[in-house]
Amino acid sequence: MRLGITAQERGKDVFYFVRWSPLTVADRWTINAKVPAVGGVYEIYWMDDHKHLRMLMVGDTHYGGLRSELRRLTDPELIHNPDVIRILENEEIWFRYSPTDSSAVMADVVWFFRKTYFPENPGVSHSGRYQRIFMNESAPDNLIWVP
Repeated sequence: MRLGITAQERGKDVFYFVRWSPLTVADRWTINAKVPAVGGVYEIYWMDDHKHLRMLMVGDTHYGGLRSELRRLTDPELIHNPDVIRILENEEIWFRYSPTDSSAVMADVVWFFRKTYFPENPGVSHSGRYQRIFMNESAPDNLIWVP
């Protein structure tokens, strides 16, 4: 399966199709060996005591690529937020990613996900190129997570 994000424009609307990597347990060796050093979108989760995945963060990375950003965000020694450090030190961390080289596509996709997952405060802006953004996802595993 080829990973990545494709887009189809229809007037002032865009339809994105995101092909995710397999959901993978985060450790420095796996990230260094399997994640490409290219730009893209990522999601990071943690496994709670009931074996439910919980969203930790969703974002994008341009410079340095997915490999360095996922490595940095999953290492408690490189994070400053005490709540995130506690999760990284005590819970099993999972991630998935979808590469793209377009910063405008990343902005639209991350905005859509954050607006969907955190509607009260998405914290990011879309590219402003489209009136409406639609999303379809494909992943090799069935991801069910608890907010």
